[in-house]
Amino acid sequence: MDWKKKLFDDFRLYAVTDLKIENPDVFKEIEAAYRGGADIVQLRSKVLADAALMRLGLRIKKIAEKNHKLFFVNDRVDLALAIGADGVHLGQRDMPIRVVRTLAKQAGRKIWIGKSTHSLKQALMAVSEGADYIGVGPVFMTPTKPHVKSVGLRFVKQAAIKIRIPWVAIGGIDLGNIRDVAAAGAARVAVIRAIFAAQNPESAARKLKRQLEGI
Repeated sequence: MDWKKKLFDDFRLYAVTDLKIENPDVFKEIEAAYRGGADIVQLRSKVLADAALMRLGLRIKKIAEKNHKLFFVNDRVDLALAIGADGVHLGQRDMPIRVVRTLAKQAGRKIWIGKSTHSLKQALMAVSEGADYIGVGPVFMTPTKPHVKSVGLRFVKQAAIKIRIPWVAIGGIDLGNIRDVAAAGAARVAVIRAIFAAQNPESAARKLKRQLEGI
C-alpha cells in the first residue's frame, strides 16, 4: 500500500485555508500545520484569481510532498487536475462526482473526491454517488459559511452510525468543542480558523490532533 493511500485511509486532522489575498505567509502557516499533525491541507479561496490559485497550489503541493502529507483543492476540479492535487472537495452545487471521475480518468490522474453534506439524506446520496469521503456540517455556526445553518451534533451522531466511508466533521470546531465532536462519534475533523487564525498554527494543530487521538 502506498503511503498516500494509507494516510488518506487513516487521516484525522484536515486543515482548510480561507484565503482573501495571495499572502506568502500562508506557506509558513501550512508548513506549520503539517508539522503539528494536519494530514491534509485544502486550498480554499472564494475570491482569488485563477493565476493566484495556480501559483499557490503548485507551491503548497511541493510543501505537502516534502512533508509526506496530502493536498486537496476546494471546488475547482480543473485546478486540482492541472496542478496534480491529491484530492478535490465539492459542494452541493458543484460538478457531479461521476463527471469528476471521468475528467480525472481522461487526464490520467487519480484523485480523491470529497463532498460537503448538510443532512443525513445528502450524506447517503454522496455515498451512493461514489464520494471517497464526505464533509459533515457545519456542526457549529461559522463565519466562513454564515448563510448555512449549523446542523449540530445530531448529524455527527447519525453519520457515526450510518456512514461507512471516511467522513469529516466541519464547521466552527476548535479546542473548546472538539471533545464534544469526538464524543459524538467523529474520528476526523476539518478546521479553518482553529489552525490558520491561531497565533501558533503548529501548536494549534498539535493540540487538536491530541484531542482526536484521546491524549
